[in-house]
Amino acid sequence: MTESVAAAHAHLRARTDIQFDLPPTKPPEIPPWLRWLGKALEPIAPYAGWIFWTMVILGAAIILWLIVSSLIRNRRQGDAEATAEQEVVAWRPEEKVARALLAEADAMAAAGRYEEAARLLLHRSLEDIARNRPRLLRPALTSREIGLAAGLPQIVRNAFIAMAAPVERSLFGGKDLRRSDWEEARSAYGAFALPGSWK
Repeated sequence: MTESVAAAHAHLRARTDIQFDLPPTKPPEIPPWLRWLGKALEPIAPYAGWIFWTMVILGAAIILWLIVSSLIRNRRQGDAEATAEQEVVAWRPEEKVARALLAEADAMAAAGRYEEAARLLLHRSLEDIARNRPRLLRPALTSREIGLAAGLPQIVRNAFIAMAAPVERSLFGGKDLRRSDWEEARSAYGAFALPGSWK
């Protein structure tokens, strides 16, 4: 048995298609820049552990700071939005008053008096601005200047500009308003005065 194993091994070693001896390999040469870096870092090698943990702690602190600052920013944004909504609510007329105004304007529009209907909404909006921002209105100001004035909540500004546009086209452009012009003004007023409930 031992002889057969030895003979098989000798036969296997005699084969030339199988490589048994690995040629000597030369270790890769270290690039000069890597040698230079190693020498440059030799003085701080004893402190490598401290440096590693310092970087870990610094990275964790940066991540924590980003999370906290994001939470603070979101909270401030939420507070600002809540404040803006409270301000808009203060501007918004009572639903009963808004519906009565729309009913009166709708009656004018039903009779084809679209200019009068649009001007009624615009004038009521001017009264609201005068009530909430008494120092903002001056006799010389145009509707466009009022719409761009600082101190108006954005939703109020958008509604006022949308209502003023068809009225200006009528007064200064000499153009008779059509039903679509009136609906533009009515939609702007309704979106502000009766959000979510106006039809």
